[in-house]
Amino acid sequence: MKYIYGPVKSRRLGLSLGITLTPYKICSFNCVYCQLGKTINTTSERREYIPIQEIINELKLWLQNNILEAKDLNYITFSGSGEPTLNIKIDQLIAEIKKITVVPIAVITNASLLNLTVVRQALFAADLIVPSLDAAAPEIFTKIDRPKEDIKIEEIINGLIGLRKEFKGKIWLEVMLVKGINDDLGHIRKLKDIIDKINPDKIQLNSPVRTTAEENILAVDKKRLEKFKEILGEKCEII
Repeated sequence: MKYIYGPVKSRRLGLSLGITLTPYKICSFNCVYCQLGKTINTTSERREYIPIQEIINELKLWLQNNILEAKDLNYITFSGSGEPTLNIKIDQLIAEIKKITVVPIAVITNASLLNLTVVRQALFAADLIVPSLDAAAPEIFTKIDRPKEDIKIEEIINGLIGLRKEFKGKIWLEVMLVKGINDDLGHIRKLKDIIDKINPDKIQLNSPVRTTAEENILAVDKKRLEKFKEILGEKCEII
C-alpha cells in the first residue's frame, strides 16, 4: 500500500485507517515540532498531488482483504505525510469513499487553507474535522508553525470561525504547546478568547513527546498543561 496505512489505535480517534493525500512532507507549514521531520516543499498550491483514483483503488482493495478489521474501524482519517487540503480533489475523495463504506471520515488539518471558501466547502461531507491552532499572534505563529509566507494567522482564525458556522459535523480543535514558544500564560488567555469565537466541540491540548523536526523542542510539563486546561474550559482535554 502506498497511500493507505494502519489501522492505528489512538486515544482520540480509536481505531483509524490513515490515508495520505500528498507525497512525503509536502505541506503549507514547516512546524518545529513535526514528528515527520522538516518539510521538503513548503507550499500553499492546491493540486492533485496524488491521483484520487489510485487512493480509491487501494482503499477498495484494503476493505476487500480486511473485512473483519474494517468492521472495527472508528474512522478513516485523512492525514499522512503532508497537509491533506492541499490536494485539490479532496472533496471528490470524500464523496467516493462515502459510496463504498459507512466508516466515518476524519480530516486532520493545520487549518492553513480554511480561509478559502472552496476548501471549507470541500470538507462539508466529512464527519469530523480536527484543525490545529497553535498561535494567537503572528510572531508566535511564524516561530512555531513556520508557514508559507503568504499564509497569515488572522486568515486562519477567520477560516476556523467560518468553518464552525458552515460545517454540520464535529470540530475538535488541537492546540500544540511547545515549552518557551507558545506556553506563556498571557498567550493562552489570548488563545482562549479566539477559541471561544471558534466554538469547537472539543479543545485538545497536546505537547510534543516524539522526535521533532528541530532539536531542543521541549514538551510543556503536565502540571502546566492542567492549568491551561482549566483556563480553556470544560471542552478542553489533554491528549
